[in-house]
Formats: sequence, C-alpha cells, structure tokens
Amino acid sequence: MVMYGIKIKSDILFPFHTPEDISFKNIIKLSKHKNTSIEIQITSGLKLYESHGRNVYLYSDREVNCAVIDQPWCYEVENIVKFYWVGGESIIYYELDEKADTYLLGFWFMHLLLPLYMTFEKMYDFLHAGAVEVEEKPILFIAPSMGGKSTLTDYFLQQGHSLVSDDKVATYIDDGNFMAMGSFPYHRPYRRFEDLGYYAQNFMQESKPIYAMYELCRSTSDALVSIEEIYGYEKFDTLLPNYLYIFPWLKKERFTYLSKMLNSVKVFRVTVPWNMERLDEVYEAICTHTNYLT
Repeated sequence: MVMYGIKIKSDILFPFHTPEDISFKNIIKLSKHKNTSIEIQITSGLKLYESHGRNVYLYSDREVNCAVIDQPWCYEVENIVKFYWVGGESIIYYELDEKADTYLLGFWFMHLLLPLYMTFEKMYDFLHAGAVEVEEKPILFIAPSMGGKSTLTDYFLQQGHSLVSDDKVATYIDDGNFMAMGSFPYHRPYRRFEDLGYYAQNFMQESKPIYAMYELCRSTSDALVSIEEIYGYEKFDTLLPNYLYIFPWLKKERFTYLSKMLNSVKVFRVTVPWNMERLDEVYEAICTHTNYLT
C-alpha cells in the first residue's frame, strides 16, 4: 500500500483500501516489535497531546529537543499501541495493546504516526488543511478547528473532485516548486473518534505543485461570498498556526520553508456564510476563482 507517496510493507493486513498502483518516493517497513534494544535505550519523554480521546506520549533517549540519525523513538497511544523507530532508518515497529485491533493500529499509524515520523525524517513539511483538485490543480482549505474545511472538502468530493488530503497535507520542494502529496483516500466530514471516514473514489495519485490556498473565514448566514488575496506578513500569520509540528529545534528551518512557500504560492481569504444551504455558492466561487487564476 502507498500512503503520502511512501510504499508501506507490513506484516499485517489492514482492513481498509489504499492505493497500490501509484508511484512512490521511499519504502517503509512496518513490523511487529522485536527490537528490544530500542526499548532499553528509551529514558525520557513527555505527553505530546491528547487526540481522539486518548493521551499520546513521545519518548527518546534524551530530552525531546532534537531529531537526529540513530536517535531512538517511541510514540505511545494510550491503551492502543506503541511505535518504535530509530532516526535515519526505514523500519517502524509496533507493539499492539491486547485490547486494540488492526483497524485502530492502522488508524493511528496512517493518520497520526506517519506524519510525525516523516517530519522527523525530513521527508515532508505538513500543513493542517483539507485539499482537493480543481482542474487537476491542488488547492488547500485552511481554517481553525470546526472552521468548515472538512465540510467544504467533502462538498468538493461530492461534485467529483479528487481528494488530496482530508486533514494533513504533505508538502515538499521539487525543482523550486512547492508540491502537495496525496495522503490516503479517506475523508471524515464529521467528528468521530478513531474513524478514518469515507473512502474517496477519486484520489490524487501523484504529487503536483500547490496551486493556491484558501483561508475560510466564517461569517453570518446572509453574508456575501467574497474572495480576496492576502499579502505580505499577513500571509505568514495566516499559515503559521496551520503548520504542523513546529518543535523548538525545527522552528528556524520551518519559518524559512514557510516564508519561501508564501513567496511562491498565492493565499486568498474566502468569506463563508455559515449556512449549509449556501455551500454551493462557496463552491462555485472557489472553482470560478481557481479557473481564472494565473
């Protein structure tokens, strides 16, 4: 299976669909935990966050203030799974809790562990955004939590557009272009813990240059739908809160990366009436704007 443009070789069969016949950049192996030497090296850690009703912890052999070659890691999901890996290596080990199952293992591996691992391994930079294709061009929807990006992403999918990512967009630079890589073909236009959501029949199967970003700004139900370009430092202020995993040791290079991205990719603010019956207006406005954008 291929996720985030990475071919995953696993010793278990996950109970969901993932693309097989698309190109990939790297190969990662997922295997049952046998390497006790990693576990022995783990000496410190911290609570990383709470997600999907569970505490998530990150451990290493030192304070979590860097990510370097040969550094051992453990990512623990409370009562579900522990993932182990060593910096610079392409194998991830899992230790499944007896109360968990392969669906939960797959959910946490695909949705949360892989983006963190790929960030530490400097494969991608991730933005917290929904993304679809319009005329085969990736566009991103940015909004705070409960800001409508999943709902709008789902509406585009219902109109036949291809999914790029429901929640986390993997980006990287290729020949001066800022690229978006498809994540995996599931989207979740609702709030339900530990659920990948609906399978997307149309899925972007190769990386492509990011065409535009749209910040969704909630307004009154009777507001006019409008789109305006964001310029200068305001672009940076708009994107920075939606940048995933800005650990202290990553801040300098992440700020540099984001600054370069915003010099290359246009960002727009969309006034979104908070009225489900007017989603079609927002959809039509963004499609029209994207088609005429140069």
